[in-house]
Amino acid sequence: MKVLIIGGGASGMIAALTASEQPDNEIILLERQARMARKLLATGNGRCNLTNQNLSAEHYHGQQPQFCRYALREFGVEDTLAYFRSLGLLTVTENSGRIYPRSDSANSVADVLRLPLEQRKNVTIVTGAEVTKLKRKNGEFYATAGETVYHADRVIVCAGGCAGGKLGGTDLGYKLLSSFGHTKTKLRPSLVQLRTDMTFVRSLKGVRCEAEVRHAGRTRTGEIQFTDYGVSGPVIFEISAYAVPEENLVIDFLPELTQEEITQMLTLRCRSMPELKAEDLLTGMLHNRLGRTVLRSAGISLEQPCGGLNDLNRIVKQIKQFALRVLGAMGMDGAQVTAGGIRTEEFDETTMESRLCRGLYAAGEVLDIDGDCGGYNLQWAWSSGRLAGQLRSVK
Repeated sequence: MKVLIIGGGASGMIAALTASEQPDNEIILLERQARMARKLLATGNGRCNLTNQNLSAEHYHGQQPQFCRYALREFGVEDTLAYFRSLGLLTVTENSGRIYPRSDSANSVADVLRLPLEQRKNVTIVTGAEVTKLKRKNGEFYATAGETVYHADRVIVCAGGCAGGKLGGTDLGYKLLSSFGHTKTKLRPSLVQLRTDMTFVRSLKGVRCEAEVRHAGRTRTGEIQFTDYGVSGPVIFEISAYAVPEENLVIDFLPELTQEEITQMLTLRCRSMPELKAEDLLTGMLHNRLGRTVLRSAGISLEQPCGGLNDLNRIVKQIKQFALRVLGAMGMDGAQVTAGGIRTEEFDETTMESRLCRGLYAAGEVLDIDGDCGGYNLQWAWSSGRLAGQLRSVK
């Protein structure tokens, strides 16, 4: 059987490896860029957070988030780790549950997928091949890439999403699947930085801290990083797809302490060192620049002696409820993942085959499934790509 796979990213590579396990299959993998797995190489700041020990369907989103359940059951975390170990990859698991290659390099993940693909005699890899047209005639598929037309009995579309345009993000997959009658949901950037009002935080560029963040009805705890345009970091990425412009992002810089506990600490410091300047009041509790920013936002003069601070409640409130007005999310080019995609109701969740066209499959980010920050999106790529690569069909 001739199998055509469009897209040489995470889901496309594992789909090709899976399909190649059947020796009678002839696989052609088409990648529009000069090399495969370019976006994969950038994940996790180049470390590649390939999955998460805390995998569950609750970490996924879309109009039908339950669509991912079957694929994640069939090829979950342990299956994924065993599979990659069989390819020669060693991994480490952090306390947070995030799993990385032991080499701490995304190249290791890309290479253990690429090397067997290049060695298998029933796999042909073609890079620099952008498929601009896909059609079916007399039961056979025809894909046009440049001057070449490829034909196949089965097609798996793994072309990814719009996010990360500089790394190869594209709307190609949506267009190809739309030509068969498929429809897509609204697309939004996800796992992306947020732009905020900079009135008080302009001096905080580069400062990182652990905090609790509330926005748009969602609460997340984790690392936040201040930038020259707003905020970034894992905790921000997790709520970015639901960012509401003009609504406040509320930060609790000390979520492990109650207001009463913080008040007691500040009261003790003021009494024991009444001549201490206010700019040093939060030393040891918050990053120095962050502490001064909190004080300014509370209307406190940094030169004022701590012994003269009569209203500590204003300071405590700013520590526990620091509000930043959200201006919006950064664009698709800066996003790691596309929220939204081709409607999953148009595919069979047990095979990844189109309900509209027999023999047409899709996997990965091109579908309307996106995950939280922490390796969940790559796990979806592995699980859905593995399932699609089995080329099963529901009779």
